[in-house]
Amino acid sequence: MGTTQLESVPEPKYWHLKTVIGEALDTDFAVGEILPNERDLAARFGVARATLRQALEQLELEGRLQRRRGVGTTVAPPRVGVDVSTTQHAWPGAGEDTWHSVDSAAPAAVTRLLDITPDERVHVVRRLRVTEGQPVAAELLYVPADSVPGLAASGAPGGPARARDVLSELQLLALDGQDRSVELGSARADDAKELDRLPGAPVLVVTTRYLSEGRTAAVSVATYRADTCRLTFGDSGDLVMAS
Repeated sequence: MGTTQLESVPEPKYWHLKTVIGEALDTDFAVGEILPNERDLAARFGVARATLRQALEQLELEGRLQRRRGVGTTVAPPRVGVDVSTTQHAWPGAGEDTWHSVDSAAPAAVTRLLDITPDERVHVVRRLRVTEGQPVAAELLYVPADSVPGLAASGAPGGPARARDVLSELQLLALDGQDRSVELGSARADDAKELDRLPGAPVLVVTTRYLSEGRTAAVSVATYRADTCRLTFGDSGDLVMAS
């Protein structure tokens, strides 16, 4: 990578620098190769480290770079296509997914989606989704106790057995359909650890409401790696822009 004249460029310095570095990633670096440190890169391009950091953060957001614990900033492999186009009339938990019951409370945003009060009991099950041998998503499924009244008779104390019971009871309900939203977010500490990311790294958050008999019976919040995932929706429905 060589130096470039940035002063005469009308667009923000970091944006032009991002383009220059991006072109160099295609020609001068291999997938997985570690970039020079920020000090050396800033000196090479004649920019402040703050400008360089903005450019690198944008490239990370676009999936061109990865920040890895104990390694540094490396060139990212091509994004993995992850299918999220589940049928509108299928509950989660089918197939060979491994779910675990977790001792966690539903956050306020989820209780609002479920239309319940904060003190109402909610079962929480979690899975780590793996594609092509790498973790790509950490998912939490929130199921109000009222949605699975038969679960009270279950003797499973927790872990995978309890999760299977929650999912089995959910399958007994008539599913009317789903609605789904996708937002850009930042990785929380627990998700970052499971996904091998740094806390605060960009992620894609897919929130799904499962509807039964005119109400929300369950809510799924899946956190996908934004640097390695390309979400595909198939023919799952029209794109709706939220205002």
